[in-house]
Amino acid sequence: MSPEPTPPQHPEVTLTEGKLSLRLWLQMLKTTRHLENGMREMLRTEFETTLPRFDVMAMLERSGSGLKMSELSRQLMVSNGNVTGIVDRLVSDGLVLREAVAGDKRATIVRLTAKGEEVFARMAARHAEWVAAEIGDIPAEDMRRAIKMMTDIRRKER
Repeated sequence: MSPEPTPPQHPEVTLTEGKLSLRLWLQMLKTTRHLENGMREMLRTEFETTLPRFDVMAMLERSGSGLKMSELSRQLMVSNGNVTGIVDRLVSDGLVLREAVAGDKRATIVRLTAKGEEVFARMAARHAEWVAAEIGDIPAEDMRRAIKMMTDIRRKER
């Protein structure tokens, strides 16, 4: 009697292309959730803040001169109502300010205050350290390949 065949070492190799794509998507989703949950916990315990507050401050810091509320919502891909609540709390904490837009009574620009810039700089430095600790041991070439793959997926024509 012949011995039973040995199962493949990497079951992904035997999956059909469709199932392999689904498996990749699920792994990307699980990894994103894992990293987001870790980031949320780090921000909560070390800075008593939330990931949405961090994201708003990061977007404002990148803009340099501030953003209209509508633009902030669009770039963060969330509703105006969600951004308004976050900005309200950041204003009350003295981290951002609202300024009227000349010639448009309904529009406001949101900017980081000096305090907001200082607080965000500390959070951003810690964020970078945390990300490096979580994924920094992946070889650089693998990271470049993953970045290209994710970029290609987002740019794919619909």
